[in-house]
Amino acid sequence: MPSLTRVEATARAALITVESYQVDLDLTGAGERFRSTVTIRFRATPGAETFAEVKPVTLLGVRLNDRDLDPALLDDNRLPLTGLAADNTLTVSAEMAYSNTGEGMHRFVDPADGETYLYAMSFLDDVQRIFAAFDQPDLKAPVTLSVTAPPEWTVAANGQLADRPAPGRWEFAPTEPLATYFFTLIAGPWHVRHDEHDGIPLGLYCRRSLAAHLDADADEIFTVTRQCFDRFHQLFAERYPFGKYDQAFMPEFNAGAMENPGLVTLRDDYVFRSAVTDSQRELRATTIAHEMAHMWFGDLVTMRWWDDLWLNESFAEYLGTRVTAEATRFDQAWTTFAMRRKAWGYAADQRPSTHPVAPDEVTDAAQALLNFDGISYAKGASVLRQLVAWVGDDAFLAGLNAHFAKHRFGNATLTDLLESLSTASGRDLADWAARWLRRPQVNTLRMVTAVDAAGRWTDAAVVQTAPEAYPVLRPHRIGVARYAPDAPVHRFEVDLDPEADQGRTGLSELIGQPATGLLLPNAGDLTFAKIRLDPASADAVPMLLPGLDDPLARALLWGEALDAATDGERPVASVVSLIAAALPAETEVIIAEDVLTLSRNLVDRYLEPLARDAALLRIGEACAALLAGAPAGESLQLAAARGLIGATADAGLLARWLAGDGVPEGLAVDADLRWALLRRLVVLGAAGEPEIAAEAAADRSATGAERAASCRAALPDADAKRAAWEIITSNTELSNRLVEATAEGFWQPEQAELTAGYVERYFAEMPAAARLRTPWTADRVATLAFPRYAVAQSTRDLAAALLARDDLTPGLRRRVVDLDDDLRRALVARTAVAAGTA
Repeated sequence: MPSLTRVEATARAALITVESYQVDLDLTGAGERFRSTVTIRFRATPGAETFAEVKPVTLLGVRLNDRDLDPALLDDNRLPLTGLAADNTLTVSAEMAYSNTGEGMHRFVDPADGETYLYAMSFLDDVQRIFAAFDQPDLKAPVTLSVTAPPEWTVAANGQLADRPAPGRWEFAPTEPLATYFFTLIAGPWHVRHDEHDGIPLGLYCRRSLAAHLDADADEIFTVTRQCFDRFHQLFAERYPFGKYDQAFMPEFNAGAMENPGLVTLRDDYVFRSAVTDSQRELRATTIAHEMAHMWFGDLVTMRWWDDLWLNESFAEYLGTRVTAEATRFDQAWTTFAMRRKAWGYAADQRPSTHPVAPDEVTDAAQALLNFDGISYAKGASVLRQLVAWVGDDAFLAGLNAHFAKHRFGNATLTDLLESLSTASGRDLADWAARWLRRPQVNTLRMVTAVDAAGRWTDAAVVQTAPEAYPVLRPHRIGVARYAPDAPVHRFEVDLDPEADQGRTGLSELIGQPATGLLLPNAGDLTFAKIRLDPASADAVPMLLPGLDDPLARALLWGEALDAATDGERPVASVVSLIAAALPAETEVIIAEDVLTLSRNLVDRYLEPLARDAALLRIGEACAALLAGAPAGESLQLAAARGLIGATADAGLLARWLAGDGVPEGLAVDADLRWALLRRLVVLGAAGEPEIAAEAAADRSATGAERAASCRAALPDADAKRAAWEIITSNTELSNRLVEATAEGFWQPEQAELTAGYVERYFAEMPAAARLRTPWTADRVATLAFPRYAVAQSTRDLAAALLARDDLTPGLRRRVVDLDDDLRRALVARTAVAAGTA
């Protein structure tokens, strides 16, 4: 089906103004379909022609003003509308299909109790899978919804409930003007919790099988919600404008969450059924804050077209992290951002598919989906944090408030925002925006020093560089910090001038001082830039890192070490040595978790098998040391245990823990940890299908089904791999989550010989597999199923041959381009190690 282009959207917006949607849905039918009727009132240029979008199973009827239109006029998803009047009424009735991909009207049957649940996901252009619409972000209109559902169900939607005239009938009040991609509803036998704060009705929803787990955490979720509302109301002159604020935890949800006004939907993985670390609780809190930020950026003021996606996501990412750090108990959220989110942004910005934060052109909605990445989220948020450091917080907030007031319930562009910020700050932001928002790639800030015979600095500078393909230097306001043994931290700020000689900015404060300890550029993490230490500082890291009090400084130093290894500038062995030296002393759980996750990626792909085994042994020993010193029952203990489980080859230890024998005091071997233990045993060949079946029988939950699918795909057995590959490439009956779990478990570094034949099959079969599924699911499966551990030139040759084809979906092409570049980096690093240059 054709994707709406920007040219088409602009032309349609010039012709029509949508005044309202009246939607009536009947969810009572048996089978895989539901009934949809919508009445759209809109104004138009008299005599104009345009089209609405709808993706029905069967189009039952179309009436435009006083004319019945032939349903056969529907061309793919486009319903042509001709002879428009100044004021128009369009009514479309259709049978629509439920989905199992998390898009449109998703239908889920809970394996725990057999109950059925529905939710609507209209993003990015999928409202047309629920009802006919003018499906583009700048044709906003109020929505009035009525739903007929089984009488025992509960239904909620964007708007307030207005009436229940009969059992199973739910009628909702008109909403404020919404973009079509914000429409949602949920229907089923939900478990519900209600509260109120500052005049705002609050609600929490989850399926009944998770009720006890939601109840256990409801106080924390409501507390975070209240704290975030209070902080946003301090920052913004405009109060929350959408009445009630429900948060519904949905099964098989694709995204982390969706900012539907009045009814935010979140993945129900955030309803924790097992022990979790504080970083997982912090992630839930930042997600709540992120979606709440969208109520202003995205919902109140919506981008005109998808090229200004960053106006939604970058601001929500920045404000969500900021408000979490300022208003909740998770006051180290910026450390998490530096360690996890920015690593995502740096990786995305260095790949072949990099793009500006604010691209000049997004040609159609399909291309827009590709830009929901680390650039639009993490880089954009980092750029905003740099802007705040540059213009000041007061001017920044004044500009935002002026922007909200001017474009309330409307649409806006980057130009509109810059106008408000420039007026408030008194600065011309054109050059800043051109360098930071309109040009891709990331700068590197490298510390350079010189020392005299007396051991004092005679030269100290930060040198800014840019990649050859994008030679753009930028203005940066950064902190520089000196850490030395038995000396107070010395920190100062400096402005890096992009016009300076060869990108060099001298640090006069350091000249003549004793050259001891280490120098950290970008201390405080105010800008978006890779950093590199001078050689003496890099040598000092293993000694000084364990004793640094500031978790953000530790995160930045870990990030520098991991990034240098990723770029092949230092061997992965240096990261493993740093883990051995510093991880056992780490106290911040997010740092421990992400160091283990990111280093494991390097170890599995950058090292040859023997070196990999030796590295995993050292990492496992570091995890065991961290575990031994971690407080019983606390987050750090759980993070250390997970790291040990993932690294060890000691099947006896894993089996004993699974049986409850020798488990460290305070460590709960609950459902999720049992699956982690079993998964590692399966990969090592120490457990098989009988153990998986027994665990699945004991855990008859949706999560249990996903874990079992992943374990079955990880079995070191030819038949199991064959069955898993069939699911990955051809099964459309299983849900998005089960297919993704299968793809995630398929490739294992320990099984290279067993899966060697599937490397070529990926490149031969994935194009057809991608066309079987909707873009979101297809792209996710293509990423997870990529042969990421087949680090060889022959794999890259297969990728090149695939990319030479002209029949790939945009999503598959982008995924393969980027994943092939990851292979290139791994090959470069292996070559450097072999040559002794890293």
